[in-house]
Amino acid sequence: MIRTEHECQVEYREHMRDGEGTVQITNFITGPAELNEKGRLFAKITLNPGCSIGYHIHEKDAELFYIMKGTAEYNDNNVIRIVKAGDVTICPTGQGHGIANKTNEVVELVAVIVYA
Repeated sequence: MIRTEHECQVEYREHMRDGEGTVQITNFITGPAELNEKGRLFAKITLNPGCSIGYHIHEKDAELFYIMKGTAEYNDNNVIRIVKAGDVTICPTGQGHGIANKTNEVVELVAVIVYA
């Protein structure tokens, strides 16, 4: 199967996880069945300047980010680190994270959420 860019569902979430601004999510899958019920998200996330995903804990799943474009502040269990294009973040089950774009450039990342 091939899904073209124009077939991917785009959604906008305001104040995602109590973050700032509106986050754009381009979903590459239509649901967990496309990941053999092993996960629930495979998407591109766009953070415009000033946008963020608030800090949250992954209780029953884990999340990975691959930073494709830009520089952001990544909250890794309440430790702030700078991430940039080419970096990968891993938030295992039971741990927390958040990400914020505090620059004047767009940040793009691929996010994957897998079940524990």
